[in-house]
Amino acid sequence: MARTILHVDMDAFYAAIEQRERPELRGKPVIVGGSVEDRGVVSAASYEARRFGVHSAQPTAQARRLCPEGVFLPVRPHLYRQVSRQVMAILRHYTPLVEPLSIDEAFLDVTGSRSLFGDGEAIARAIQARIRSELQLTASVGVAPNKFLAKLASDLRKPNGLVVVPPDQVAAFLRDLPVSRLWGVGPATERQLTRLGLRTIGEVAACPVAVLRLRLGAAGEALHRLAHGEDDRPVEPDTEAKSIGRETTFAEDIGNTATLERVLLALAEEVAARLRRKGVCGRTITLKLRFADFTTLTRARSLSEPTALAETIYPVARDLFRAVERDRKVRLLGVTVSNLTPGRPARQLNLFVPLDDRRERLAETVDALRERFGDAIVQRARLLRRDHFR
Repeated sequence: MARTILHVDMDAFYAAIEQRERPELRGKPVIVGGSVEDRGVVSAASYEARRFGVHSAQPTAQARRLCPEGVFLPVRPHLYRQVSRQVMAILRHYTPLVEPLSIDEAFLDVTGSRSLFGDGEAIARAIQARIRSELQLTASVGVAPNKFLAKLASDLRKPNGLVVVPPDQVAAFLRDLPVSRLWGVGPATERQLTRLGLRTIGEVAACPVAVLRLRLGAAGEALHRLAHGEDDRPVEPDTEAKSIGRETTFAEDIGNTATLERVLLALAEEVAARLRRKGVCGRTITLKLRFADFTTLTRARSLSEPTALAETIYPVARDLFRAVERDRKVRLLGVTVSNLTPGRPARQLNLFVPLDDRRERLAETVDALRERFGDAIVQRARLLRRDHFR
């Protein structure tokens, strides 16, 4: 029996919420993101703003040049998370098999719900109607036999769109779409496919898999399967955080290593505190760097034992940072801990256990003080700026 998978994607989520909260902004170009002064980037743009060429991840300064009449608003994460929880609650009314991809989109497997709520299209329309009536927002939905096709379908008719891909029409649906619509096809892969004379998904599907494998390796086989509409990945409900991270964008690009490492320590402190608040620890530490030219790189390292202590996270992040060849100033710096497990960090039975105990007790004491009196009540001496003593 063919599965019925939905991909629900909220339309211009942050900007739409701001227009809902301030009705006078409806019909106007709304851009949500960091300020020009803080060298921020666009988090969301209303469809009115997109007509001017504004899009997410664009520098706010560029967005202002493209759309000088736009309404520029700061991000309100607490409000967006609250609305996201309301959206996810609506989705879970129709199936427990909901896999959130981000704050504003999710996959649903409604195969087992059809006897209760009707076919995939009926469920999609019901979801759209509830989101519109209860939240005064719109969502675009793709309905298909698998996740790849459902997500592809939801992108085709925004905003407030609904695209259904029946199992017997998959080939026709994919045939004329550009190869850039295939997952994993970026500019470099697209150029390689173009050199093979492959510009549409239908042409990739018709190409012998051996040719794709020869040119692209294992990725060629994966693209061949996608071009035939094959994707057997299940919808995986996951209510737990997969990672905990913190990043910051600098007001001015920074090249000084000591300054950047001081920021890295502060980020490690924040991430460690959040891990402890959630009662989890993690084994994989990832460093994120974005340079002045907006190129971004990540580096990761896994530990032998999980941790929730900055004393462990920071040295690893610092070593990853020092291993990067930096010929440009840094615009953004971030630290993330993933591969999470519940509980306290495991300890090895060795001579250093007392030190580990003291560090954890100290961290817990600092957490309690900051919870009661604010984050500034206790700071590492290294993080205090000279002007704090004036």
